[in-house]
Amino acid sequence: MEREQMAYDVVIVGAGPAGLAAAIRLKQIDEELSVCVIEKGAEVGAHILSGAVLEPRSLNELLPDWQAQGAPVETAVTEDQFLLLTETGSRKLPTPPQMHNQGNYIISLGLLCRWLAEQAEGLGVEIYPGFAAAEVLYDEAGAVRGVATGDMGVGRDGQPTDAYQPGMELVGRLTLFAEGCRGSLTKTLFQRFNLRDGVDPQTYGIGIKELWEVDPAQFHLGRAVHSIGWPLDQKTYGGSFLYHWKDNQIAFGFVVGLDYANPYLSPFGELQRLKLHPAMRPVFEGGRRISYGSRAITEGGLQSLPKLVFPGGALIGDTAGFLNVPKIKGTHTAMKSAMLCAEAAAAALKAGGDSPILLDAYPEAFRKSWLYEELHGVRNIRPSFRRGLMAGLAYSALDTYVFKGKAPWTLHHHADHSATEPKAKHKPIDYPKPDGKLTFDRLSSVFLSGTNHEEDQPCHLQLKDPTVPTRINLPTYDAPEQRYCPAAVYEIVQGQDGEPRLQINAQNCVHCKTCDIKDPTQNINWVTPQGGGGPVYGTM
Repeated sequence: MEREQMAYDVVIVGAGPAGLAAAIRLKQIDEELSVCVIEKGAEVGAHILSGAVLEPRSLNELLPDWQAQGAPVETAVTEDQFLLLTETGSRKLPTPPQMHNQGNYIISLGLLCRWLAEQAEGLGVEIYPGFAAAEVLYDEAGAVRGVATGDMGVGRDGQPTDAYQPGMELVGRLTLFAEGCRGSLTKTLFQRFNLRDGVDPQTYGIGIKELWEVDPAQFHLGRAVHSIGWPLDQKTYGGSFLYHWKDNQIAFGFVVGLDYANPYLSPFGELQRLKLHPAMRPVFEGGRRISYGSRAITEGGLQSLPKLVFPGGALIGDTAGFLNVPKIKGTHTAMKSAMLCAEAAAAALKAGGDSPILLDAYPEAFRKSWLYEELHGVRNIRPSFRRGLMAGLAYSALDTYVFKGKAPWTLHHHADHSATEPKAKHKPIDYPKPDGKLTFDRLSSVFLSGTNHEEDQPCHLQLKDPTVPTRINLPTYDAPEQRYCPAAVYEIVQGQDGEPRLQINAQNCVHCKTCDIKDPTQNINWVTPQGGGGPVYGTM
């Protein structure tokens, strides 16, 4: 069976804020352009997860009348709190200027993406959820000419079943990749076009989030609380957020930098025990947990941005890494990058000329934009925490108040997986047993995420060498994949021969991609599963 083919002016991979902003801007500039967006989630927003506090700057530029059009952006931030936690107490610190949220909004990013999709479709954009881009297509000269969706109806053994259907080719004069953090196709583009040559390794965090309905007495509409310190040690980067959204609902989450050293650390366990802290526990007592999710976050900033363009395509949004870490915000930066790219793309398509198109005007426009200025001003803050919490706080204050983001140097990153130290250097962490009221286990959490995958399909978590988990990871690091995964995907079990083996429960995967990033031997390759499998985040 041959693949069907559909042709467009522009194909966009990913219906997150970047992909949808690009699609809208393209049609705003030239309504005659044919634009297609494909999305691996079963519906737009199903795989979208963020805190989230929205800085509306890019939304104002893209759709100035968003309020009149009914965008789900309603809860203005009314109060900021910044806490330093010790094991038994807390202290309020001055809120860093980057974290002042006056004029910003507490939102559900999934709901915003669904609304943006409606705006895009109203302009004539074609959006196809439930179709994961599984392969980049190249022309005879090696330029990108589009993508192919994955084959459907392939069994666990890799052979076609009775329900087999080949994927579809979506070809375009330009293909924009908006896959989000650690995009599976973006990784292949890095290698093929050497896009990461001359830049720092990307560094990441894992964000884990719970949505709670709390006692009305504990709810303060518009309050945004951030914390640093306990339960993490002084050398591990991370912190929590607690956003009072609406209807007595609070978005609670915890972010851990994936350059942590201790292989016994469990980001999921850290979030659970944080809820038992005296400054946190009263918020959750008497409440109920509504939903759960997790995703990785690009934290490298300006010095980790890859080359953005290549023959036939470009990278936009979080797949390139435009997140502003000190602000803890990436939606406005992702959207702005997409809008800059779309403007360059529309001009290039109108000019015609030889194919493939190389969008050199996009990185040039980025360097002249407020987005570049914003990222340049905070480029040294995240890497300053490599020397520990207090050193990072001290340097960040110096960089912000004295140098005002214009220090004559740039600090650098290292790859997260290389930071993992052998188990011999650390002691196991004693995490509290879940009580089912405030703290929970991972399997019940995955249930709340709505995660589901077709069981009879090839495993989308691929091991480059199946011997590595028990030959290297287990004896050297005590199999850290058992702990860094927030969805209980990886287990060490006893095989029939009495020897330990790694069991992969791929049906639990919430698509956070932490395993692809943190595995110390870089032996795990995350690829897209069949169809629209994965979490269904609803209002997360």
